[in-house]
Amino acid sequence: MSVDRAPEAEGGATTEAVTTAAAALHYYSIAPNTRVNVRSGPGTGYTIVRVLAEGSQVPIYCQTPGTTVTGYYGTTNIWDNIDDGEYISDAYVNTGSDGYVRPRCS
Repeated sequence: MSVDRAPEAEGGATTEAVTTAAAALHYYSIAPNTRVNVRSGPGTGYTIVRVLAEGSQVPIYCQTPGTTVTGYYGTTNIWDNIDDGEYISDAYVNTGSDGYVRPRCS
């Protein structure tokens, strides 16, 4: 007996798993007329690795607590992981929520 299987994508994941993960990814707008510092960790004490341009949209892979920041969308200690080793304060991201909208970073 043979079993049909989806072809493997890069990294060993099945195509179906990769497609499902990509479909679940949502991009969020940063605060209007704002350039946002992207940091190497979840806090203002971490190095700035780049700056997001006005009108940017970002994916949020996971969220974690860090330095409390007051920004366009209020005061929060939630930091959004937008890429490998890149974090921005959720105070500048329009998630539509005051709480966590993605899983906690591990």
